[in-house]
Amino acid sequence: MTDASRIDLSRKAFLSLTGAAAVTTVLPHSPLAQESKPLLSRIKMATIGAPDLDAIERWYTTWLHYTVMERSTVSAEIATSWGTPNTAGRPFIVMQSAAKDDVYIRAVEIDPVPGYKAMTTWGWNAIEIIVDDVDALHKGLKTSEFTHLAGPANLFGGTSSIRAVQYAGPAQEVLYLTCETGDRSKSTLPLPRGSVDRPFIMVLAGPDLGAMESFYKDAFNMGDDGFRFTSTGGLISKMQGRPDDQVYNLGLIRLKEPGNNIELDEYPDDTEPRPSAEGQLPPGVAMTTFNVEDLDATGIDFISTPIIEYGGKRSATFVGPAGELTELIEDKRS
Repeated sequence: MTDASRIDLSRKAFLSLTGAAAVTTVLPHSPLAQESKPLLSRIKMATIGAPDLDAIERWYTTWLHYTVMERSTVSAEIATSWGTPNTAGRPFIVMQSAAKDDVYIRAVEIDPVPGYKAMTTWGWNAIEIIVDDVDALHKGLKTSEFTHLAGPANLFGGTSSIRAVQYAGPAQEVLYLTCETGDRSKSTLPLPRGSVDRPFIMVLAGPDLGAMESFYKDAFNMGDDGFRFTSTGGLISKMQGRPDDQVYNLGLIRLKEPGNNIELDEYPDDTEPRPSAEGQLPPGVAMTTFNVEDLDATGIDFISTPIIEYGGKRSATFVGPAGELTELIEDKRS
């Protein structure tokens, strides 16, 4: 993306297109038309590294109306694929929203990582979930065990019809709970099919926005249908103890299927990679799983040779530019 390819776009227009965090400046890099199809089809699963699976299950089923669909232990093959050999044999659960969408949240048991705090290190940092009524959900969550971080608030200084609230879960995973309060037939946000539906944006943080952006665009043919923008203060400053006037560079890239996006947050230079127990998944939002049409088309250097898992589908995992674990499942959806 070059400066010459940027066009003007109002803040309000950006917010109506993305549903991401509140912004102050929007710098799209190309006209909105996208000529090539991204290789990443959609978000399939968000994985949480959690010291206490019982807490994850209790909080999510009680307050977010998720249901546990699977209980098992991590196989040696999957642990090798993830590059986390000491995860083998660890218990995990897979949860599904009440909307019964085939997009999941998985929690895998890890050893505690002393001192870990959400949104202070590089890697996958937040899961943004589409919901039906943010205010009604917040009313219930206020008395829950989830930690309230910010909101509810309408984006764009209150003028957008997109409304969101942020909470942290028992493993320091951050949840952005977002809804469209305006005409949903005209919104680009996915339509919720229950009070709490599926993840539709995964938030990745690292020290170099350009490096993250280039990697995902180049590796997965993401084209130029993305945006850069800036955010001042907000949740990042709150979580990192920084001034309210701190400016952050952020970006958003779109996946092939509508309503699936990756937000990219550039953290200051004094932040660090995510710590983890030796040979285990990192704490918090540990990994994102995407569907792809063809694993071989990506040209990615995977941690290990693709394996057959997930109902007979090929899968493989790579380490991205911010040290993030990203898993791909081959699924020819079109």
